[in-house]
Amino acid sequence: MDTIQNTFITADETSNNGNLAHHGMPNWLQNFIDVYQRLGTDNLNLIDTIYHPQVTFKDPMHLVVGLDELKHYFDNIYTNLISCQFVIDEVIYKDNKAAVYWRMTFIHKKLNSADPITVEGHTKLIGEQDKVIYHRDYIDVGAMLYEHIPVLGRVIRYIKTRVQS
Repeated sequence: MDTIQNTFITADETSNNGNLAHHGMPNWLQNFIDVYQRLGTDNLNLIDTIYHPQVTFKDPMHLVVGLDELKHYFDNIYTNLISCQFVIDEVIYKDNKAAVYWRMTFIHKKLNSADPITVEGHTKLIGEQDKVIYHRDYIDVGAMLYEHIPVLGRVIRYIKTRVQS
């Protein structure tokens, strides 16, 4: 029986600049991590360097197919952001597949009185031809969005409190 060998990298394993050390990971994954740790509202053009032209991108609220559509999606999402920063905490990879665990801190013009919101999530990635061809985000949309909408947020927090008690 073959043993599956995965490679784990955690935030404790960082290079001198504070970013995750790459430990021989594939170029497409190195590039993805490097770009996302630098990605912000002022450099969205960097996504051209990491995504395959036929990329499929999925998050809890959207399904986007193709690089042009993905660029349009990012443009729309980032329009109302004052800032957005990703910190990669852990990476697990094998061949052309990876799981990336991250924290995103963002400031949205219309959410949380424009105070920072931090959420944790993870992403499943598949690489092809040295680019990301499949990207699926797993994130708590309530913590990211719904809890920060005035009336809806109170209702969701009430429900969470009731469920936890």
